[in-house]
Parts: sequence; C-alpha cells; structure tokens
Amino acid sequence: MAKENQFVEQIADINADFPQWYTDVVLKTKLVDYGPVKGTMVIRPYGYAIWENIQNEMNARFKKRGVENAYFPLLIPMSYFTKEAEHVEGFAPEVAVVTHAGGEELSEPLAIRPTSETIIGTMMAKWVQSYRDLPLKVNQWCNVMRWEKTTRPFLRTSEFLWQEGHTAHASQQEAEEETLAMLEIYKEFAENCLAIPVLTGRKTEKEKFAGAVATYTIEAMMRDGKSLQSGTSHYLGQNFATAFDIKYLGNEGVLQTAYTTSWGVSTRLIGAVIMTHGDERGLVLPPVVAPIQCVIVPIAARKGGVIEACEALKAELEAAGVRVTLDNTDNSPGWKFNEWEMKGVPVRIELGPRDIEAGKMLCARRDTLEKQEMPLSGAADSVKELLATVQKDMLEAARKRRDERIIYADDMAGILAGVEAGKFVKAGWCGCRKCEDKIKEETAATARVFAEGETTEKCAVCGEKAAHVIVYARAY
Repeated sequence: MAKENQFVEQIADINADFPQWYTDVVLKTKLVDYGPVKGTMVIRPYGYAIWENIQNEMNARFKKRGVENAYFPLLIPMSYFTKEAEHVEGFAPEVAVVTHAGGEELSEPLAIRPTSETIIGTMMAKWVQSYRDLPLKVNQWCNVMRWEKTTRPFLRTSEFLWQEGHTAHASQQEAEEETLAMLEIYKEFAENCLAIPVLTGRKTEKEKFAGAVATYTIEAMMRDGKSLQSGTSHYLGQNFATAFDIKYLGNEGVLQTAYTTSWGVSTRLIGAVIMTHGDERGLVLPPVVAPIQCVIVPIAARKGGVIEACEALKAELEAAGVRVTLDNTDNSPGWKFNEWEMKGVPVRIELGPRDIEAGKMLCARRDTLEKQEMPLSGAADSVKELLATVQKDMLEAARKRRDERIIYADDMAGILAGVEAGKFVKAGWCGCRKCEDKIKEETAATARVFAEGETTEKCAVCGEKAAHVIVYARAY
C-alpha cells in the first residue's frame, strides 16, 4: 500500500516526552518543515493558513483602534541601533549583519531587523511635525531575524513572522493608555480566538524590552506547565522619540517630544495553540483559527447517493461561511478519522446511506471526542452552533487546567517544588534584582508577570518585606 494510504504514524507520548511530541505533531501534521539554514523553518500551507486566520482577526481589531498597516525595510543601518543605548545592548547578540552586497564591502553595515523601533522612529521623525499629525498609529506584518542558538519551530527560530505596531502620541497619558489598550486586545484575541486563557500584567525591569520604560505581557500556560510569553506591549516613554528626534509643534506653538509605544505577537502563537490544546492524538484546533473547521467523511461512499449527499452538505456549509472539506479519497474511514483527528479539525461529520435515509448526520467533536446525531435539515445552523460550543468549551477547559496549577509559595523550596511539578507559582518579592536572579539560578524559573493587586508579607528569597507578588514559572 502506498505511503499516503497508510495509517498516520504514531506520535510520541505527550505525557512521557512532551518536546518530542511537539516536534512530531508540527512535522507530521504538515504545519512546518525545517529550512536549509540552521534555525529556520518553512511554514507549510496548513500552518500558514492558521497564521492567515490570525492576521485576519488581528487586523480587524487593530483597524478599530485606528491603526493602519504599512511596510518598512528589512535592512537597517547599524548606526540607527546605536542611537538608543539600552536597545542596541539588548539586541546585540541576536543581530545578523550584512557587510557585503553587489560584490563590494558596504560603507556601513546593515542589520537585518530584529525589530523595527529604530527604522520606524526615523520615519516618524519625518512624518510628525505638528500636534495635528498625532496620534500616529502604524503596524506592519513582516519577518524578523534573531540569531538563536537553540531553536524549535514556531517557538524560537532565527527567522519568524510577526506583526509589530508602533504609535506616537502627544502625551504620556495617551501613550500609556494605548499600551494597555493593545494588551487588552491581545488578551481578548488569545481567549476568544485561540481559546487560550492568559495572565496579563507588567514585566520586571530585568525582563522588560530593551529600551522600554515598561513592558506588559500576556502569559499562557502550556500543557507541560511551562509559560509561553505570547504577546507584549511596550510603553517606550520618550526614549526612542528623543533618540530619533520625534518632535511636534504643540497647539501653543512650543516644540515638544512625542511619546511612543510598540507591541507585537508572532507565529509563536501557533506554538501556543499546539501546546495548550494538543493531546495524545495530535492537534486540537480552536474553530476560529482552524484552516478547516469541518471535514465530511463519506461512509460506504460507493453506494448510490452518498457522495452526492456529501457534496450537497459541503455546499450548504460553505454558503454559510464554514471552512469545510470533503474527504473523498480512497482511504478507509478509519484512516480518515485518524488523519483528521491528528490535524485537529474541530468537527468531523460522518454521512452514510443509513444516515441519509434517516435524515441525520453523525458529528464528532475533536476537543472531547464526543459524537452526536444531528438532523441534516438545517445542518449549517447546527454545525455553526456546534463550532461555537467547541470554541467556548476549549477556553473553559484550558482555563480550568491552568487555574488548578497556580499555587502560592512562601520560600525558595516552595517555588522550586512548584515549578518542578509544572505549575505557575505566586510568591512575594522585595523588588531586589539579586533575589530575582537567585530564583532563576536555583530553580530555572523566571518572573513572568506582576500579580497586580495581590499582596503577601515577605519575599520568598530573602524574607524581607515583600513589595510585590510575582508569578514565577519555567518558560519557553
């Protein structure tokens, strides 16, 4: 039997070897393949379709905030990076540099963008002249390069895709409000589109973006209990505006320096979806971003009227806006069930002669593996309602898993025990960098986010009075 007609190969046990399970899933479901340059990935059509759905959902939200899409150059003069000292120091180890082009050495080396604050700051300085030019809100969908030593598809690769938004404002208050508004958009998107519950809040000084005044994050818990930073929003204050001379003439005729922000999410979100919802059978995709929301599998396809009924059902679902495919290959139904389950399609419909005669269809949910009969009459409405239920239930299940694995600790031993058990650990922190460093050194956990509004008596490291409560976790 040809390779394509064999049952899908087994994947590693998710509980015994989570890293190998992840690698097996991304490769065997044809989300990605490895690129020819170490640390790069080729995003295959099935994986890229998820990214396209993410883009569509994000774009709609950005545009409601008055953000416009633009595009900025891949290559950035190295001199631009040196204008903001903290920024260049933070990114120096990751920057790839072009020194030759056209057979000649360049007069100035060019950085392949690891992020675009410097080039966009330069352009903003040209575009902003008056208070009437503010606020300025732009976003670009692009690739960036960060030379990583240890890589894993979607999670950490030398080249990846993302969106990066940049805004300039007349006041500190406006810029800070924009920073938090974008964080809220990321949270709402993660929960309502990806079905991933996230913790939101500010990063510590050590963990913030290089050059930012404050960095805010959405942190998601993966199946193995590790945290994945899934999106960030940065309040840049006047740091970049001062460095790149983004000034405007105020309504009182006084020249003033703008306040800026930047914010982004990347193809790392696809990794988050895989590791939050996946199970021993493979992918489990939330309907909002699934490339295929529903697959129709004919039963006893050779019998008269079966394929015709399946095609009619497919047309009805398509007309209702459902992303649907009909698997009319010559593989056995069992093989098809296995394949589409591994690929994470949210709903599978089985339709055979008996179903047609009874005016019913058998619907199987990928998230719970539950099956239920539904009438063929009004199938589009029923399937859309089922998809909405799957989406909601996936978020609730993920939130329950996460909340059950958030604990409190009073000391270093408690933090270590918690992260060893794959949990998020809340603990007191005095605010001292030495204590933060010690936790990382002794537990391999990092401060993921401030637990805003929570209090505790003492720092888990030094025992002194706690100034904050921090969520600690091991992270990707």
